[in-house]
Amino acid sequence: MKVRAAVLEQFARPLVVQELDLADPAPGEVLIRLVACGVCHTDMYTASGVDPSGYAPTVLGHEGAGVVESVGEGVGSVAQGDHVVTLFSPQCRECIHCLSPRTNLCLAIREQQNLGFLPDGSTRLSRDGEPIRHFMGTSVFAEHAVIPEIALAKVSPEAPLDRACLFACGLSTGLGAAMFTAQVKDGATCVVFGAGMVGLGAVAGCRLQGAERIICVDRSQARLELARGQGASDCWPADGHVVERVLSETAGFGADYTFEATGLVSVMGEAVESARMGWGLCTVCGVAGRGETLDVVPRLLITGRRVCGSSFGGVKGRDQVPELVERYLQGDIDVNPFISHRMPLEDINRAFELMEAQDGIRSVLELGA
Repeated sequence: MKVRAAVLEQFARPLVVQELDLADPAPGEVLIRLVACGVCHTDMYTASGVDPSGYAPTVLGHEGAGVVESVGEGVGSVAQGDHVVTLFSPQCRECIHCLSPRTNLCLAIREQQNLGFLPDGSTRLSRDGEPIRHFMGTSVFAEHAVIPEIALAKVSPEAPLDRACLFACGLSTGLGAAMFTAQVKDGATCVVFGAGMVGLGAVAGCRLQGAERIICVDRSQARLELARGQGASDCWPADGHVVERVLSETAGFGADYTFEATGLVSVMGEAVESARMGWGLCTVCGVAGRGETLDVVPRLLITGRRVCGSSFGGVKGRDQVPELVERYLQGDIDVNPFISHRMPLEDINRAFELMEAQDGIRSVLELGA
C-alpha cells in the first residue's frame, strides 16, 4: 500500500513528508493505522546526527497509538480493530529478561531493531524498490506502520488515542521510574530533577506510590506549575544550590529517592549528591550526550547511596502499559496538561522547532480519526 510518511533523508536537515510503499505484515507482524503520535526528544536527537547509532534514510517516530488493520500469520494477542500503543521496548514474554522481574529489556529482536530492521532482517518500507529502514522498530511518523506483535500493547478502546500515545515512551518512562524501577515507598521524600515529559511522569509516579514530599526542580516556572498539578509538594528553581537545600531540609541526610530526567551529567551528579545517606536511591532516566561521563565520589556510595538506570521506566510494555492507561481512565493520571500542541504530519519540523525552543511539553501529530 501507499502511505505518507516523514522521512529523515539527511542528518541535520528537515524531514520530508512523502509517499512510500508499505508491504503487508509478515508472520508475527501487525499492520496498524496510526491515529496519533507524540514527538519525543529521541526523534530530534537522531535527526540531528548527534546520535552515533543513527542512520538515514529512515522514518522516525516511536511514540504512537493506532488501530489494528490486519495481522500476519501466527499473531494471536491482537486482532483487527484493537486499539494499540507502540512499544520501542518490546516484550516477547519468553526471553531470559522477559521472564525475570529484574529488567524490562527484552532481548528477542534487539539486534535487528538497532540496525533498523524488523525481526527477519528486512524492512516493510521502501521507495522505488529501495528499502527504507525502520526506526526503533516502530516508524510511526506515518499514516500506517507494520510493527512486530511483541512491540504492541493492546489498550482499552475507551482511551483517546491522542492521549494513549504518550504512554508509548515519555509518560511511561517517568511513571515507571518511580513505580517500577525505584519502587518508591509510602511516606518517602523524593526529588525530581527536570520537569519535561519524563520528569512530570516521575512526579505523578511518586504521588501514586504515596510519597509524602515530592520536590521538583526545573529552570522553567511554567513547567514547575505543571509539576505542582501532577502532585509536586515543592517546586524549586534550578539555581545551582539545590543539593545544599535538599540537605538542609532533610536534617543533613538527603532524599529517600531522587530522579534525574534532564540528560545533563551535571544534574545527574546533583541527583546522586541529593540522595539520602544510608539508603538513598538515585534513578537516572535522562540520556547523556555521546562520550559524556558521570563522576561520582566513591564516599557517597560507601555511605549507602545507590545509583541505578531506568530504560522505559522498567515497564514491561505489553503487560504494564495497559495497566497505566487504565490508571489514566480511572482519573489517577492527568494526561491532558502534557499535550502542548497538536498538528498534522506535514508540520513535523515545526514540532522539532518547538521542542528546541522548549515551548511546551509534548507536540502530538494527529494522523487520522
